[in-house]
Amino acid sequence: MGLGLGLLLCGRAFAAPVETAPGLAIEQGQFVLDGKPLRIIAGDMHYTRVPREYWRARLKMAKAMGLNTITTYVFWNAHETVPGHYDFSGQNDIGEFVREARQEGLYVILRPGPYVCSEWDLGGLPAWLLKDRDTRIRSTDPKFMQPAQRWLHRLGQELAPLQYARGGNIIAVQVENEYGSFGKDNDAYLQQIRKDIVDSGFDASMLYTSDSAPEPGSLPGLPKVINFGVGHAREKLAKLQQWQPGGPYMVGEYWVGWFDHWGGPHYVIDAAKMANELAGMLKQGYSVSLYMFHGGTSFGWMSGANWDDDSYQPDVTSYDYDSPLDESGRPTPKYYALRKVIAEATGITPPPVPAAPATQAIADIKLDESLSLWDALPTPTASHELKTMEELGESYGDILYRKRIDIDASGTLHIDGLHDYALIYINGKRIGTLDRRLKQDSLAMKLAKGDTLDLLVQNDGRINFGEKLTHERKGILGAVSLQGKQLLDWQIHPLPFVEDENSAYARGPCRHAPCVYRATFNASVSGNADADTFLDTKGLGKGMIWLNGHPLGRFWNIGPQRTLYVPGAWLKPSGNQLVVLDLLTEGEPTLHTLKQPVLGTPKQAP
Repeated sequence: MGLGLGLLLCGRAFAAPVETAPGLAIEQGQFVLDGKPLRIIAGDMHYTRVPREYWRARLKMAKAMGLNTITTYVFWNAHETVPGHYDFSGQNDIGEFVREARQEGLYVILRPGPYVCSEWDLGGLPAWLLKDRDTRIRSTDPKFMQPAQRWLHRLGQELAPLQYARGGNIIAVQVENEYGSFGKDNDAYLQQIRKDIVDSGFDASMLYTSDSAPEPGSLPGLPKVINFGVGHAREKLAKLQQWQPGGPYMVGEYWVGWFDHWGGPHYVIDAAKMANELAGMLKQGYSVSLYMFHGGTSFGWMSGANWDDDSYQPDVTSYDYDSPLDESGRPTPKYYALRKVIAEATGITPPPVPAAPATQAIADIKLDESLSLWDALPTPTASHELKTMEELGESYGDILYRKRIDIDASGTLHIDGLHDYALIYINGKRIGTLDRRLKQDSLAMKLAKGDTLDLLVQNDGRINFGEKLTHERKGILGAVSLQGKQLLDWQIHPLPFVEDENSAYARGPCRHAPCVYRATFNASVSGNADADTFLDTKGLGKGMIWLNGHPLGRFWNIGPQRTLYVPGAWLKPSGNQLVVLDLLTEGEPTLHTLKQPVLGTPKQAP
């Protein structure tokens, strides 16, 4: 994630002819802007991971730490949830995010992908691209390239006028993302993406590529930046010098922390070690972009997954990342250590650090309204063979496969291609679970003629890095067999869990999980009703939570994350509505919020 060095591509006007000023360029191996040397000290912060109401406050914190640039990905799947329908409003108003950065005196480095990785579902690619099983994403396949081209052109309408050379603050634009870790499509794919970016109006900014792989995914004429974690500066910068003799030299992503997986530890990185290494890089004149300056939250269903050590590893909702600015936008000891290093390296005294607002704790949020999922199933689709979520037009949520058994049978039930977590029921009674993380795909059972077999599958996040993402459909990808015989003729219920105010909740406990709970509660009565807080999910099982229509994210009792960030801007003094989907827990749970997050026991990242 980073910034670029690169060739300034000018000469085309976007829409009507526009007067252009000198932009970011390279002279004698150094970045220059308006003819003056520029050392880029940047940090990643993603507009989708920060409530819009807090963008300005977070940008002020970036300026106060000494940054001169904000780097952001653009998440295609957040903007085009339905093919051909684009949303740049509200939380998706990236143009406003860029303009606010400019107002705070910050340049912007844009990373439009179309693939972005970032521990984000499918690396930011829309799930609907996978409806056709023959589509080859991140390739020159027209079934991928044509919608990607349309997307980039639509993005250009929003952001191309905001380039520095046209009076804005976007100084560099990345071409794709870490392609050296994915494809060897000679150069055809990257050449096409570069052309599409230029044709979309981004012809007045420096273009560059960014990689962490041993060999970069780049093109002749495109500058390169390198990505790596704390403790690896010496060998990685030597590699960059091999890639790009004579400079300029930039760390596109300096991983100041790390992300967490469900069932794993909460990773942290030593602040002193990182500050010392950064000080050394700045002393040598390198440009650096911190990944992440402020991680924020992968709200809703958007947390992704990795494939590592031959296993599926879904990411937690929090994207705190052990960043200098924590998940709720508060400065950490790492923030102050880096602020000191940057000030010493630049000789510039940054603005004062804004005061961090107070947090609140809310007690006794009683989930006293409930609805069993079994009482609210939508109309099914009949299918001889199984279909994935994407084939049925569903991107996120769960999917239920139901079959009426026509003969007595017993033995091992095997699921080929479980993505990702299945609850197995016979006549409405749960008899077991299967978890892709644990490589579980089989369960012994006994069925009688007339029984109803239900397989409820939850999508735990699509893989966002590496070749495996090309096959990352959800639900059941293959067949289900019993004693080696394929089971056919299913009723399939897509369950996208779009909140419905007309859902028929009843007072009292839920007796038949999965359950959907609802609670109404008031925020603090002490004058801090709009203060941030952290919802403690202790006592819940596995599922998703919404607050006043905002999707907070996934929870799972295997940890490490136990609390979900609740932005105070999304709270009301009274009448707040919390909706909880829990696959496992029955009864009438009572929840609380805390003043501090609980993200798990810290462990130093590798």
